[in-house]
Amino acid sequence: MRTLQVCYQYGAAFLCAVLSMVSELPQNLSAEQTNNSLSPPLQMLTSLLSTTSVAWDAESKATNVIAGLNHVEFSFCFTNRSPASLTIINVHTSCGCTTAQLPTLPWTVPSGMNGQIGVRVNLAGKSGTVNKTITLVTDQGAKTLLVKITIETPDSPVMSVTNRLQNLKISQSDRQAIFGGDCASCHIKSIEGKYGKELYDSVCSVCHEAAHRATMVPDLHTLTAPTDELFWRTWISYGRQGSLMPAFAKTENGPLTDMQIASLAAYLNAVIPSRTNQFQ
Repeated sequence: MRTLQVCYQYGAAFLCAVLSMVSELPQNLSAEQTNNSLSPPLQMLTSLLSTTSVAWDAESKATNVIAGLNHVEFSFCFTNRSPASLTIINVHTSCGCTTAQLPTLPWTVPSGMNGQIGVRVNLAGKSGTVNKTITLVTDQGAKTLLVKITIETPDSPVMSVTNRLQNLKISQSDRQAIFGGDCASCHIKSIEGKYGKELYDSVCSVCHEAAHRATMVPDLHTLTAPTDELFWRTWISYGRQGSLMPAFAKTENGPLTDMQIASLAAYLNAVIPSRTNQFQ
């Protein structure tokens, strides 16, 4: 009898110590930080609660999108398999461009019930492969979900030599013609909401950075004339009569707003030093 009492006392003391350590954990840590801060027994306890309490349709999801998409959305579905209610206390995402969409917190999901968590990732200014995490802090442990987005650059449309020469002839007689017909698919695709480098890559690089740049299209990095923001803004807005350079300003029947043109001018002025400054 004495032995049973001692075992009971030590067991109760150990349980109290465990609960005390859990209650003292910071509430704004990610799942990885939380697990690293725990002693080995508590790491095992947290992991066990995370994997046995909730069944997920997937713990990571991936998708491929074409460059130019503003955002992408995911949804994670789960079932509370524990005998008690599950309460989601907080949620953390890896950065501000990723948001989790779920009911007002704390969110309690009864035993046996299902739930869904939406994830929205802003893709503005992003390229290549994007990985984001969403960490849920619950009363039964923490769980980290992963999303992966691969942003693909669309293939440039292949144009026959005959069509290219025909379009060149049309542009020589009307330089604004590139903003209409078949030419528009290359020269003004996906410009809405884009500025600076992103806008340059979508519109200007089609001609000025092309692997087989036409001889009549200048290399902007080797211009001999002095340049500044006014120089770039003027050329972008009004183009050049007698050349293939069109006027991009809306006031000249072009596709770009004043703000977009200003952002392009500022970007070019920053990345292409004026020839007058190269030897100072």
